[in-house]
Amino acid sequence: AKEREIYAAQAADSGKPEAIQEKMVDGRVRKYLAEITLNGQSFVKDPDITVGKLLAKSGAAVLEFVRFQVGEGIEKKEEDFVAEVMKQVKGS
Repeated sequence: AKEREIYAAQAADSGKPEAIQEKMVDGRVRKYLAEITLNGQSFVKDPDITVGKLLAKSGAAVLEFVRFQVGEGIEKKEEDFVAEVMKQVKGS
């Protein structure tokens, strides 16, 4: 709703007729939704089709999302230098 208001204000500033402004707003909202929704995004391996079309064609469905943060699971175990040296000395 907020995006539609923003696009409507931009279209009003263009000075074009009302009917054309509505079409401009509808097109921009459709493009915005395609960018932010998974089903509307282009498929990585074939940008000519959307993820939604690929899912429909293959009979698959998205059941859940998992978010990974960059570097997650790569936590490094930290030891102090003295403990690390003592561990190596005792191990040899």
